[in-house]
Amino acid sequence: MSPMRDRDSMPPEALLALYPDPMRAIAEHLREIVRRVAPDAIERVRTGWRLIGYDLPITPRRTVYFGWVAPESGHVHLGFEHGVVMEDPDGVLLGAGITKRVRWVTFRRDADVDDRRLEGLVREGIRVATLSPAERHLLRLQRETELVASGRD
Repeated sequence: MSPMRDRDSMPPEALLALYPDPMRAIAEHLREIVRRVAPDAIERVRTGWRLIGYDLPITPRRTVYFGWVAPESGHVHLGFEHGVVMEDPDGVLLGAGITKRVRWVTFRRDADVDDRRLEGLVREGIRVATLSPAERHLLRLQRETELVASGRD
């Protein structure tokens, strides 16, 4: 069994089989990127959310949820649980004004998936997810202050 697979969940391939081939190809590509950056991550399908979620083992008894691959019929999202506090130098994360915490990147074509950029985002998603809640709170306050100062609030 792969270290990425949780024994009790639906296999990711079974979830992806429900989507058109182009979306399945994008989702598989995104999964490869996450596995490359976080080979120890635990990958499992969250059937209620219809996505493939990623948890990183922090201690033998504790994991932290950091991201997901969410297929839909016309696009696929690569999302991050604490995206609001992530560094996003290229401004590709979506969700500002829609959600308070999560952010994502959406793809309609596999050709638009930029491995290097996404590897950086996955690393950043892991970094902020593994911070303490207090550290994330301080980052959030800092981001809000930056937005107000720039007039983009």
